[in-house]
Amino acid sequence: MTIEILSANQPETFYRGAGRIAEFRGAPALPDRPEDWVGSVTSRFGLAPSGLSTLRDGRVLAEAIAADPAWWLGPGRTDTGVLVKLLDAGQRLPLHVHPDRRFANAHLASPYGKTEAWVIVSARPDAYVHLGFARDVEAGELAGWVAGQETERMLAATNKVPVAAGDAILCPAGLPHAIGDGILLVEIQEPTDFSVLLEYEGFGLSDGHLGLDYDLALGCVDRGAWTPSRLDGLRGTPARLLPEAADEFFSARRVRGGDRLDQGFGVLVAVSGVGRLTGGKDDLSLRRGDTLLVPYAAGPLLLDGEIEVIHMSAPTAPHRPPSG
Repeated sequence: MTIEILSANQPETFYRGAGRIAEFRGAPALPDRPEDWVGSVTSRFGLAPSGLSTLRDGRVLAEAIAADPAWWLGPGRTDTGVLVKLLDAGQRLPLHVHPDRRFANAHLASPYGKTEAWVIVSARPDAYVHLGFARDVEAGELAGWVAGQETERMLAATNKVPVAAGDAILCPAGLPHAIGDGILLVEIQEPTDFSVLLEYEGFGLSDGHLGLDYDLALGCVDRGAWTPSRLDGLRGTPARLLPEAADEFFSARRVRGGDRLDQGFGVLVAVSGVGRLTGGKDDLSLRRGDTLLVPYAAGPLLLDGEIEVIHMSAPTAPHRPPSG
């Protein structure tokens, strides 16, 4: 057997869950912890090793990959290039921003920023996310909101975007966003834990600026207006789960019974139904809530049955750090 069926990996965090991860997985999970870091080689910012996944045999995944990158990742790769999470919003999350690659390379010693995308698994009626400012916001205005923790003014300046089960939305680095309550989603992102919090007081936090000067940290914020037509461009189409703009950062696609998976490292989350995954040495029964780690060594695979799975991976071409 080469494919790894994963148990829940739920680091502590500052906001509330509502037990949706435990219900979704149908397996032991901590109902009060709102995140499950799936196949993670990324630790929480400043809190390593929290967030790192452990394999069934007790090895830390990051160490196992470092010891045999070709077996796990295939030729030409030295890191997974992705971080996948289950996220259970038991309350609205704070408005925050993730830096892009150029900012992260210049100020955080990382080749990766944190562009991310959300695939909504379930959502209460009238669920929503805040996504981007609806008008241009001046630097001084934003700095004043943050310094004074003027949450209502910040949120009023954003777009409130309805979401429902099955939706998929790209959230580019720099875009202010906050996931509303009552949502369970699969999140795929670049493999960092970089967040600049624009609001924090109501969440029991004193600040959230990555150890940087706040004026510098706020420089990663996209303060431009996002119109409805621009926001529409962040959604996928019937032909593809995410828009083409995601391709530089990661791949995410729905696969169903009868579909084949090409050879390559990937993370799978089964979002509905039951089925089987076969190929090479592997023959596994799957059901809704299962999370799997597929190494390059598993080879091509076939999904069978009445099942739907989100297959997530890094782009085919390894990422190179930005220059300049």
